[in-house]
Amino acid sequence: MQDKIDVAGWLTQHFSDGVSLNIKQLLYYKAKTGLMRLSPRKTIQAKLAGSYLAKTKGRGMEFDEARHYQPGDDIRAIDWRVTARTGSTHTKVYREEKERPIFILADLSENMHFGTQLMYKSVQVAHLASLIAWAARDRGDRIGGLIFNQNDHLEFKPLTRHKAVLSFLHGLVEMHKQGGNGKKSSQGLAFTDACARVRRLAHPGSLVIVLSDFHQLNEVSKQHLSRISRHCELVAYSITDPFEHQLPQVSMPQAVDVTDGVQQQTLVLGLKDTEEQYQQTHAKQNEYITKTLAQCKAQLIPISAGQSLEQQLETNRGYR
Repeated sequence: MQDKIDVAGWLTQHFSDGVSLNIKQLLYYKAKTGLMRLSPRKTIQAKLAGSYLAKTKGRGMEFDEARHYQPGDDIRAIDWRVTARTGSTHTKVYREEKERPIFILADLSENMHFGTQLMYKSVQVAHLASLIAWAARDRGDRIGGLIFNQNDHLEFKPLTRHKAVLSFLHGLVEMHKQGGNGKKSSQGLAFTDACARVRRLAHPGSLVIVLSDFHQLNEVSKQHLSRISRHCELVAYSITDPFEHQLPQVSMPQAVDVTDGVQQQTLVLGLKDTEEQYQQTHAKQNEYITKTLAQCKAQLIPISAGQSLEQQLETNRGYR
């Protein structure tokens, strides 16, 4: 079990109130990149040269092996030392270096503007996106993304410059301001449209990271994510609030109004039947999300908005 933190002290240290977002909160993670491990888990498929060794062999910079000369081999690659030693012509084979852009899909729509303990889910999304962006910059990866809410979106082409990370972070701040105040719209459509856009923007060989609560995951968005995972490595961080897993314990029954950003309802805390029905409903929803993302061949990593990223990632070091 994670140690509890001083919520007020933590928020002050991170320039946060848990509800709103500012650039200072996101700059904090520049010094925390050790929490995030972004090493590739799949063969790099990008065509551009970069800093990752691919399994394909070609005319790269990293020597792989010397093998017998074959008709059509470049005579400039003949290994004369091995040829002289063995008496048969050998040629050098190099392992090509490939590039792996990192593309972040950040969900800042109305349903993410909810939280009961440390911060809103939307704020946690921005913090995690910032950590990933700084970690990618430290590795020399190109970082791009798509930030969206229920009404609008911002696209960022993958770039390696420090300025590109700052531009992405400012986009998170601006889109977060709009996400909780926009007029009502179809949340499912917003998420589905965002997945469709990423499918067109992410080049083969990219690492695509989706940050959302996935409450709007449907068959259409599932198809888009499945297509993405065919050519890219797909990682899904599911951002949830403790309230979404279990109702808080109270000494006597009391009615509370809750909303997911779209619908509003009244719950009576302290009633056993209500607690059981609530847990069953959310367990069923979480099971659907887990099963669907597994079918999309996405690596699923749960993140709570009720705990700091340091608490949750210190032992796991990002994803594995």
